[in-house]
Amino acid sequence: MGQQAVIQTKAADANSSTVFKILFIIGISHLLNDAIQAVVPAMFPILEKSMGLSYTQLGIIAFSLNMVSSVMQPVIGLFTDKKPMPFALPVGLTFTFAGVLSLGFAASFQWIVLSVIFIGLGSAVFHPEGSRVAHMAAGTRRGLAQSIYQVGGNSGQALAPLITALIFVPLGQKGASWFSIVAALAVVLLTYIAIWYNRQLVQAAASLKKKAAVKGNRDRVAKGVGKALFLILLLIFARSWYISGMTNFYAFYAIHKYGMSIRESQFFLFAFLVAGAFGTFFGGPLSDRFGKKNIIAFSMLATIPFSVLIPYLPSYAAFLFLLAAGFILMTSFSVTVVYAQELIPGKIGMMSGLTVGLAFGMGAIGSVGLGSIADLTGLPTMIGLLGLLPIIGLTSYLLPSDKQVNAWNK
Repeated sequence: MGQQAVIQTKAADANSSTVFKILFIIGISHLLNDAIQAVVPAMFPILEKSMGLSYTQLGIIAFSLNMVSSVMQPVIGLFTDKKPMPFALPVGLTFTFAGVLSLGFAASFQWIVLSVIFIGLGSAVFHPEGSRVAHMAAGTRRGLAQSIYQVGGNSGQALAPLITALIFVPLGQKGASWFSIVAALAVVLLTYIAIWYNRQLVQAAASLKKKAAVKGNRDRVAKGVGKALFLILLLIFARSWYISGMTNFYAFYAIHKYGMSIRESQFFLFAFLVAGAFGTFFGGPLSDRFGKKNIIAFSMLATIPFSVLIPYLPSYAAFLFLLAAGFILMTSFSVTVVYAQELIPGKIGMMSGLTVGLAFGMGAIGSVGLGSIADLTGLPTMIGLLGLLPIIGLTSYLLPSDKQVNAWNK
């Protein structure tokens, strides 16, 4: 473990009690960042009508946003694991500010893609460093800390349908430019976080007397760690494909199947995403009590009956099943991040980038693929196939137990 990793570990260990003030501020910042990201899919029903975009083109826009974020997140996380950069947080949101302001005035498909790339760059910087701040402020309650941090992001994403119904329907595309105010507020909050973050690193470096020794058994378990990491990423991919498909295309399905207006369909989607935000919050504390592997397995497998049946139910029953599916599936969101971070200690940023960044990236690939399936076979067929994805959760039984992961780190 390098000296910078030791310093970060000591900075986290120095706060044996949970620093809730910092967790709440970074959680709010996460909400603001992801609310801005949510502007992009929230605009899809508007863009589809005003610019005549196909489902495939909408998928490409989602791909551009999420793939830039996902490719850059692990890279930035790996770099900042070696050299922490607290003030990268407000700088990253400045990219987001420029992107969302440009998005409101984009006059072509190409301009929209360029704007969302800037938003993706800002997100790529924010997420690994934001997760590191949550880890440093967690004390001994890592599951709870990640839940507070991640529920901010999921709450921001859940605002997408309301953004469509309350802002884009009356104001149109130019409503996106108003979110530059949200980005400016996030820059202010993250400047405060960066000052605290930098202070923790300085204090930890000053008290560091010697480098931490690398545990001798890490080489012997490298193969087991690699297998576990592959499995956890597979589960994250399945969850991300499902969430991405529902977020980007379920509103169109509700309009098609139930004859809803754009506004009405967005409230259905809002219910799904809000339930997911609640699931994210409760998942961390539940994993602290019942174990991370158990919560990960439960979240995937218990979702299956709801996800499979949603496309075939009347609207009132579909609404209730959307609530259940969103809540249960997202209980594992923060838990998978902590599980991966504990698989490879000292690589907090890189593990956050892999688990959260690749989640967005695979969602991006899923968006393009699902959009193409919808164009080729019809939207109802695609939504029906989407409900089968949580079955991949059966592989969760192959994950090492929490006890085994802890033994590897001793």
